[in-house]
This record gives sequence, C-alpha cells and structure tokens, in this order.
Amino acid sequence: MEKNTALRDLIINGDAETELKKLPSGSVNCIITSPPYYMQRDYSTNIQIGNEETPEAYIQRLSGVFRECLRVLREDGTLWLNLGDKYQNGELLGMPWRVVFALKEQGWVLRSDIIWHKPNAMPSSVNNRPTTDHEYIFFFSKSKTYYYDIDSVREPHVTFSENSRMKGGRNHFGKVNGTPEQGKNSGNQNLHNGNWDKAFHPLGRNRRTVWEIPLSKFREAHFAVFPEKLVELCLLAGCPENGIVLDPFIGSGTTAVVAQKFGRSYIGIDSNPEYCEMANKRLLQKTLI
Repeated sequence: MEKNTALRDLIINGDAETELKKLPSGSVNCIITSPPYYMQRDYSTNIQIGNEETPEAYIQRLSGVFRECLRVLREDGTLWLNLGDKYQNGELLGMPWRVVFALKEQGWVLRSDIIWHKPNAMPSSVNNRPTTDHEYIFFFSKSKTYYYDIDSVREPHVTFSENSRMKGGRNHFGKVNGTPEQGKNSGNQNLHNGNWDKAFHPLGRNRRTVWEIPLSKFREAHFAVFPEKLVELCLLAGCPENGIVLDPFIGSGTTAVVAQKFGRSYIGIDSNPEYCEMANKRLLQKTLI
C-alpha cells in the first residue's frame, strides 16, 4: 500500500487494532502511548481494552494492537510505552513486563526501561508493602538503527553543582588528578589531567532513566491524564521535526497537543467518542491561543 501523506492531524474514533489496519505501512515516525491498564477503569465502550477476564486475554488484545503498530512504524521509528501494574488477590501481576515480553516476541527491540517517578502520587492506606509512586516507560525501536535525538533531552550536569555527591564536590574542578574514583575513571585522561570541560557535554549530561514528573489533570477530564512533560521528552527524543506521532490510545489528547506544540503531526485513536471530542476541543483551544 502506498503511503498517504494526507493521513496526519487526525483523531479517529474506533477500535485501535481495527483502525490501525487502515493505515499505510511505514507511515509514522514515532508512537507514544499509554494503553488502558488492566482492570483499572471502565471506558464505557463495548470495544474497550482493559476489562478482559484474564491477564492473558488482556495481553493478547494489546499484542494485536502493537503488531499493527510495528507495521505502520517506519524502520527507523520508536515506540514509547507507558504502562502501570495491578494488584490482584494481594499479588502484583507484573503486567508491564509481561506485555514487554509479548512485544519482544513480535520483534520489537527493547532499548530502555525508564522509571516515571510521580512526586505527587496518591497516598495509600496499605500497611504491608511500600506505597507505589512510579510507573514504567518502555523505549522500543523497530530496528537496531533508529532516530534518537540525544541533545534535545539532555539534563543539567550534577557533578559540580550543589547537588553533587562526589567526595570533595566542586573542589575537584580543573585540578589534575582531581577525580577521587581512580579505579572507575582511571582511563579518562580528561579527568585526570584536569581537562574537565572536555569530559562534560556543554548542553548537559545524557538523560538518566529516572524521570520525576508530577501527575497532571485536565479540567474536563475526571481522570489523571498523560503529563505533557512526559510526552514532550519522548517526542523530542524520538520524532524528527515535521514527523508524525501516533497514539493508538489518545484519551484526552495529550500526545496530539504536545505534537502540535512542537511542530509534529499526529494521529490519535480512541474507542470512546467523548474522549475524541475532548481531544479535538483541546487541540482547537491550543490553536486559538
């Protein structure tokens, strides 16, 4: 099937797997999504994912969606998948990793697991385990060679800041043999010769795998929504300028809103027509601002 360049900036109401089958192969640059979690919420449609009778049935349905995602993604494309876990009968199901293993079986290449730390996570009344304040972001690629803009998501250096935990802290800066970790950094001549400026990228250090981002709310949604900052990091790293971002579970439209903000196009799919309407309204409001 030939690529249809008109398939962009669309919010589609329907079943994700069914609608994805209508999209041309290799037509999107990046996928950023947060599917419905298992047994977490009723989305009020008869085609929704998440309320399957067993974890295995849930994984099977998600696998069908991401099999089509793999087809519509370009060879150099990436997938950023946010998924939370679920306790059932007092036991953590390990659902995110079970989905990950299913996707690896399809041919997805797992590049990184990222911890999304939520500093404003809801308090919990549990007294026999820690309170959960994190979720996962899984970074996949379609092939071993893929688009990734490291400079767009760099973070500030810590080594010589007030947050440094290095013994001696900033007193080592610029000094020959100033680093105390002789074994760890013994092969880095820049550090031991005092050429610190050559050892640290001017735009910041490579982003780490723990992202502290608060939960977000959208006033017309009665549920917590995908934080824009979370989507922003995935989008800037994984989608080139003028590229197309796909979210097969668009919800209130955050992925599309962030794509629009940063000059990318979007395709969003959701089974709930009210959510599609909400997403379109948000996009229109952002356009008018």
